[in-house]
Amino acid sequence: MRLVRFALWGLAALAAAALLASMHPGVRNVYRALRPAADYDSVAPEIPAFSEPAVLVFTKTNGFRHHDAIDVGSAALEEIAARRGWSFFRTENGAAFEPALLARFRVVVWHNASGAPLTGPQRDAFRSWLEGGGGFVGIHAALDGSHEPFQWYYDEVVAAPFIGHAIEHQVATVRVESSEHPAMRKLGAEWRHLDEWYSFSRSVRGDEGVEVLATVDEATFEPRLKLLWIDKDLSMGDHPVVWTRTVGRG
Repeated sequence: MRLVRFALWGLAALAAAALLASMHPGVRNVYRALRPAADYDSVAPEIPAFSEPAVLVFTKTNGFRHHDAIDVGSAALEEIAARRGWSFFRTENGAAFEPALLARFRVVVWHNASGAPLTGPQRDAFRSWLEGGGGFVGIHAALDGSHEPFQWYYDEVVAAPFIGHAIEHQVATVRVESSEHPAMRKLGAEWRHLDEWYSFSRSVRGDEGVEVLATVDEATFEPRLKLLWIDKDLSMGDHPVVWTRTVGRG
């Protein structure tokens, strides 16, 4: 009887959470982090004609949605593209991930995309495109645990299982390790930055095809998750926050 009562209590709590999620955007966002949606697209977006090189920015969120970061970051990426003379297209439509459309882009940016946002065929198209020589940038939620159902992406692209982050945003020191890399060349040797620092189950340093570009100094913030009864040590020691990885020819 105790097991039955516990199961019924759990179902009731889940139903209450679902009801709250349908009413309040903030609660809905947390609920989606725990139970990602299964919202998939089948009709591709209209993509205008443009010159090369072209950048596709993908911001679909079946899981947690970092609203402000997506808006501000997308504007920054668009400004960078304009300054460089690159074509730019942002979408939340996963049906853009089909071979003919992906072939029009030099690089795809998953800007806080979450919740395993692609169907099986869309995943296959993305994998073929990237392994065939496409370029990829993953930002923040693109590396969280909600992508685990996309096994190839989680194992081969991210390759650093997400274990959590502290509830509060913290200022910490980031140190550049590869100052000659094009992505790092204009940055100082170190800087202080306010962020929601992700931790992973291991460092990617030493993995085949990986170059660590920057790390965060764990002595300058507290890598610990404290929430209600949870007190979880998230320290990694060696804590990369920017790295490159070779995936096929991508």
